[in-house]
Amino acid sequence: MKESFWLDKWQKNDIGFHEQSGNSLLAELLPELSLSEGDRVFLPLCGKTRDIAWLKSKGLHTVGAELSEMAVQQLFQELGVTPQTERVHRLKRYHGDNTTVFVGDIFDLDAALLGTVDAIYDRAALVALPADMRKAYSGHLMDITGAAPQLLITFEYEQSLLAGPPFSVSSRAVFDCYEANYQVRMLRQREVPGGLKGRVPAQEVAWLLTPR
Repeated sequence: MKESFWLDKWQKNDIGFHEQSGNSLLAELLPELSLSEGDRVFLPLCGKTRDIAWLKSKGLHTVGAELSEMAVQQLFQELGVTPQTERVHRLKRYHGDNTTVFVGDIFDLDAALLGTVDAIYDRAALVALPADMRKAYSGHLMDITGAAPQLLITFEYEQSLLAGPPFSVSSRAVFDCYEANYQVRMLRQREVPGGLKGRVPAQEVAWLLTPR
């Protein structure tokens, strides 16, 4: 998918994928990651997710990657934080109050820039990508994080009934992306109330990926 697709959505405020109150599965399942205060959690394609504020409230440091600078500016506004900014190679880094977000193409982010990652929380990245991009994304994610433990949230629905994103990501697709490096375990599966985008019956599925 082209960068312009996502940038246009933010310009038009077409962000139905944004959860105003954060994701309840994160609150329920965070203990599965066995994190300690001060650990760093990476959120790929983070947008302005409210999950960052919730993770910070638990004493965790949050690190994100996001294509839209508008989304990142809104994120820090909503956090009530005035960030420092700097150019780092092809990216722009926003930082303040134990939150860092790299603005730009996630494929331009490397392990040295990202720094230590104790866990990954992916609610918005894998489901945002069409099938032909998922292996490249998951491989890059493992490379830059050292295959850190991951809480992954996906959707399953009849793809022919609704054009993504978010796309339907089957159990087989999750295993294809990650089973070579992780033990993959489904933690929860629940109906999306009212259907995805209010139109299509769908399941929200939470996965725990533990390094082999």
